[in-house]
Amino acid sequence: MKKVLLSLIAFFAFSSFAFAAIDLNTATKEQLESLKGVGPEKAQAIIDYRQANGPFRSVNDLENVKGFGEKSIKKLKKEVSIGGASADKKEDKADNKKMSKEEKKAAKKAEKEAKKAKKEDKKEGKESKKEGAHEHHDAARK
Repeated sequence: MKKVLLSLIAFFAFSSFAFAAIDLNTATKEQLESLKGVGPEKAQAIIDYRQANGPFRSVNDLENVKGFGEKSIKKLKKEVSIGGASADKKEDKADNKKMSKEEKKAAKKAEKEAKKAKKEDKKEGKESKKEGAHEHHDAARK
């Protein structure tokens, strides 16, 4: 009886690892390649994006990675996650320590530029909406 019980416990313990979501912020290239629909090029694109822009804030950030669209992200959502466990944070800190000062500066600069571009895009979108509303209002007056 004990053997059967231990076998069941071992089975469920190991099967949970097989179904664990892969963390986009800490996954290796090999781990990313194990995802359905992600080959070597897409795996490397995820890693390159992560290095240039910092950690993913949500799975939807994959939209910014070359080769990923709405459909592929929807399929991957069940298989990937964004970290949060303390062990993941420790690994991130260890990786950051390995980065040279120049790499850290470049990563921060890229992140600032991305935020700035996002703000500008948002501002331009609001301005074009206002212009469109004014044009529509002016056309209605005529």
